[in-house]
Amino acid sequence: MMAHLFARLIGMNDRWAKPFGEFNHRWVSALFRPIRPVKDLLNGTWLGHPLHAVVTDVPIGALTLALVLDLFGQPVGADIAILVGVLTMVASAVVGLADYADTDGTARTRATLHASLMVVALLVYVASLAIRAGGPHDRTVAVLLSWVGFAILAAGGLVGGEVVFAFGNMVNRHAWRGGGVKWIALELDGDGEIPEGRPTKARLGINPLVLIRQGETILALHDQCAHAGGPLSGGTIADGAIECPWHGSRFRITDGRLRRGPAVYDQPSYEIRRAEHGWEGRRAQA
Repeated sequence: MMAHLFARLIGMNDRWAKPFGEFNHRWVSALFRPIRPVKDLLNGTWLGHPLHAVVTDVPIGALTLALVLDLFGQPVGADIAILVGVLTMVASAVVGLADYADTDGTARTRATLHASLMVVALLVYVASLAIRAGGPHDRTVAVLLSWVGFAILAAGGLVGGEVVFAFGNMVNRHAWRGGGVKWIALELDGDGEIPEGRPTKARLGINPLVLIRQGETILALHDQCAHAGGPLSGGTIADGAIECPWHGSRFRITDGRLRRGPAVYDQPSYEIRRAEHGWEGRRAQA
């Protein structure tokens, strides 16, 4: 019953969230385009993990603590917890915008709803904090506002979880790929040739690969970008790395190490060797 109600509410909100998300996406992308290193920092490229998921734990914890402290008559502690919550919600919003800049399709529409709910919750908490600063005689309204803010925060968190768990936004596309040791036949597209220095699509069993020839050496990575699944075989080679055509993530062609975001995970690499009747490959051993 609750799941059905939630789905209907999501569908109603999609009517405004989609065009609003498209508008927001344009200015957010323009904002981060000239400051790519800052965006990589906010994405969590340096951490190997999405930074937004780390930062959001702080305001949720602080604002939960504020409810408990208000309940047990500890006004000073509650006020401090809400102040910490408000400041870290702003930090979470800034970090989240970096991920939003590379979020597409239905995931972006849900992320727009998530962000909108979080902004409303933030404004409610700011109002509560302002009333608390006025003195103890206004405290009842301030506490009620903090409960309302927490309910909106929880709803926003629920939608944010859907963005990750239902649509796979900012998850590692290769989390379940094993490192098999068996050499298997490599299937090449087209005429079976691997041109020098140009990304070429191939298939190794169920895995699509992108190949780059450097002289007699064949370098291979998984073709599906770890960030959002873009085809690396449609990308370009730049400074010893292959750049995804969708969002510009770069991976070192020799071993798949991440060189530039928005991806936060390395790309699986493969070993390729000449066989009796063509080429064969296997997942590179860690």
